[in-house]
Amino acid sequence: MKKKALAFAAVACSMAMLLSACGGSSSNTASDTAGANIITAYNSEPQNPLIPSNTNETGGGKPGDLLFSRLVSFDKDGKASNEVAESITPNDDATQYTIKLKSGWKFTDGTPVTAESFTKAWSYAANAKNAQKASSFFSTIKGYDELQADGLKGTEQLSGLKVVDDTTFTVDLNQSDSVFPIKVGYLAFAPLPESFYKDPKAFGQKPVGNGPYKLDHWDHNKEIALVKNPDYKGNEEVKNDGVTFKVYTDDSAAYRDIQAGNLDVMESVPAAFTKTFKTDKKVQPYSEAGSVIQTFTIPSTLDHFKNDEEGQLRRQAISMAIDRDQIIDKVLNGNATAATDFTSPKTPGYSDSLNGADNLKFNAKKAKELWAKADAISKYDGPLTFSYNADGGAKPLYDAVVNQLKNNLGIDASTNPIPTFQEFRDAVTNRQMTGAFRTGWQPDYPSAENYLWQLYSTAAADGKGSNDGDYKNPDFDNLCLQAAAAKTTDDANKLYQQAQEILLKDLPAIPLYYSNANGVASLNIKSGYAFDWQNLPTYAAMSKK
Repeated sequence: MKKKALAFAAVACSMAMLLSACGGSSSNTASDTAGANIITAYNSEPQNPLIPSNTNETGGGKPGDLLFSRLVSFDKDGKASNEVAESITPNDDATQYTIKLKSGWKFTDGTPVTAESFTKAWSYAANAKNAQKASSFFSTIKGYDELQADGLKGTEQLSGLKVVDDTTFTVDLNQSDSVFPIKVGYLAFAPLPESFYKDPKAFGQKPVGNGPYKLDHWDHNKEIALVKNPDYKGNEEVKNDGVTFKVYTDDSAAYRDIQAGNLDVMESVPAAFTKTFKTDKKVQPYSEAGSVIQTFTIPSTLDHFKNDEEGQLRRQAISMAIDRDQIIDKVLNGNATAATDFTSPKTPGYSDSLNGADNLKFNAKKAKELWAKADAISKYDGPLTFSYNADGGAKPLYDAVVNQLKNNLGIDASTNPIPTFQEFRDAVTNRQMTGAFRTGWQPDYPSAENYLWQLYSTAAADGKGSNDGDYKNPDFDNLCLQAAAAKTTDDANKLYQQAQEILLKDLPAIPLYYSNANGVASLNIKSGYAFDWQNLPTYAAMSKK
């Protein structure tokens, strides 16, 4: 979510969108919900108001996913099913889709969900005047380029969207996109009611959706309380009366609240508890292989690290100077797997043996040789800083990374903690980073395209998407476009693997590891506690009864 900037917590939180901050101490206990079937869940303060197309981190993504239903939904394992959509039908080359909606869907303000609820929302998201962070997700729809021009009013519509009637619309694409029927399950593709356009700013504080829950209240920096939507008619079977997301700035305090029964669930484990949480009798632990990748990004505009020979040599040297297995063992207590590509082992088409994967393997001798070659092109003395949000438990990781680079590469490296996740993400969004910075990805939909095109394409750079390092490579873009036009999933995945081989050479971000889906629940939870394909708790399925 990317969605995206991420969360961490020594065992790493999810980033979805770009992951969020895993942080810890916050608000109050759940005494106000004592005895009720309300699930209290760990969260960070959202970076932005709760507008679907402007939410690309998990602080906002978690409540957003529960407030808004899309054309399709995903089950616990990532299998897609039509939800608001009755059907999504492609033409022969997947350049046009006809979408029919199920009748009877309503927003929580009582107004109907119509075809225009989607076409206007998508056009608003794509329109550069509105500066939405998920804009690039709409880049394959015809008319997107025209909506990137200067001087727009913000109300212009995508020419590729045509309303046929209240429950039917067509989507014309500027290229084949076989992933489109899955992509529309991402939060940015949610429909919006007419009330949104009257006052988007006010809507972001009190969103009106069509999902399994509706907003009760948002007390900033304390909690976001959702209650069950009695008019919801989708695929999710809601087993509780509401979910209240409690905002923490100290993840250890959140864990202690889990132990005390004052918080019900969190999707991370603080570093101090990673050795003991699986045997802690005061919590219900969870730890399984997950889909989140943790990385750090070095901006492609940074001197000595541009996408040229010198920059490639330096990025490869830094990557090879990091002993990922040692970090996983010593810092994460084994709760992760060293990265071998840019997706995850749970992603269709994953491979651990792509050309260039050796650049992710520890080799201090070669790292020094590559750094020397880069210095022969242009001398660089540093320092190279590594920024992260201090409220998310990332300090042990980046202390380890910096120490390894000092010892194994002999460079001047240091950490640059930024107090809160929101401040950290704002600095990334505003392109204020002057060194490396923590990134990661929690998938928005189960496809390699989501990890690749949305993070590293030219279309997602320059603030139009989640390409926070502004990496641009036409060869990579072209392979992703070919993959989107492929006739079979196998053919598409082969092309995505070729695209990854370009990334493994250029290293616009440095993959570190795949986070386990780790978390804990309080003993108050009686049923439904599990984690889904995004490494997030199955909120709607959980119950205290």
